[in-house]
Amino acid sequence: MEKGGKIMSLQEKLKELEEKGLQEISVANELSKLNEVRVNFLGKKGPITEVLRGMRDLSKEERPKVGEFANKVRDNLTSKLEERKEELAQAALNKKLAEEAVDVTLPGTPMKQGQPHVIQQIIDNLEDLFLGMGYQVVEGPEVELDRYNFEMLNLPKDHPARDMQDTFYITDEVLMRSQTSPVQARTMEKHDFSKGPLKMISPGVVYRRDTDDATHSHQFHQIEGLVIDKNITMGDLKGTLVTLAKELFGDRFEVRLRPSYFPFTEPSVEADVTCFNCMGKGCSVCKSTGWIEVLGAGMVHPNVLKMAGVDTDVYGGFAFGLGPDRFAMLRYGVDDIRNFYLNDVRFLSQFNKRG
Repeated sequence: MEKGGKIMSLQEKLKELEEKGLQEISVANELSKLNEVRVNFLGKKGPITEVLRGMRDLSKEERPKVGEFANKVRDNLTSKLEERKEELAQAALNKKLAEEAVDVTLPGTPMKQGQPHVIQQIIDNLEDLFLGMGYQVVEGPEVELDRYNFEMLNLPKDHPARDMQDTFYITDEVLMRSQTSPVQARTMEKHDFSKGPLKMISPGVVYRRDTDDATHSHQFHQIEGLVIDKNITMGDLKGTLVTLAKELFGDRFEVRLRPSYFPFTEPSVEADVTCFNCMGKGCSVCKSTGWIEVLGAGMVHPNVLKMAGVDTDVYGGFAFGLGPDRFAMLRYGVDDIRNFYLNDVRFLSQFNKRG
């Protein structure tokens, strides 16, 4: 056979293999079968490679022609293999999506709903109560100046009552507030009494160097209340405290006021409610008195008013302070304050305000 005939023969074989390969690529319906076609036709031991071995009988001038033709066949088969591979991959994806289709008309999976922490529930209740009585809710900084935390509350630096509170000092003049009363001092300074009275509560976190135990914590909550106006009397204070106690503990609890001492009020009182455990009969919880202390209060000391720039000949007022943590203990009969901060969902879920 002449060399020209050999070229034609090799090209014809390559063309036949190309057509056969394209046919097998088109009918391959799985990626594994498509890979078999690739190996069978384009692999080192495939028929195309076998045909190309016949190029050794061609001259140097004829080999490039067959080589060029062979490369076109290889490129065409490779291109068709990639196209078919993409088609099969897309078909597999479409099938998977169809099998995993989500019916958006079906109801969603119910999610367990959380709830406010029990102490936050107490704070929210009190805020709602006092907002309904015309008070405003005012917040202030937890890192406070000694001037507002003590001095403007009638507690100069040499006052012995400072020893009643073990304070976290940052510098000589900066501290972690030991009460929320500084918010009252700041608010009185700015309030324009010619435009009306001041009625406010100041909820927040406070810090004291207490040893954590069943009834004490180094960080706890307070809510302080303040009313400044003309003709404010102790009767106004008592009425407010009774309303407060009834809101939290219900009508079956009585409220009594006892004389006490606080540097920023004069006269000062402590408020007690009927013991929730024995209902006034006397038990170990109330130390056989039938009463449990819940808050401190009193008429605002004239010195406090003067330091805030309030005219004591015209204005007077009352103040009170309570601990939502302690109120939560009393309201629900919890005997260890630390239970509120251990993040035990089994314990906290008992206080679901949604019932």
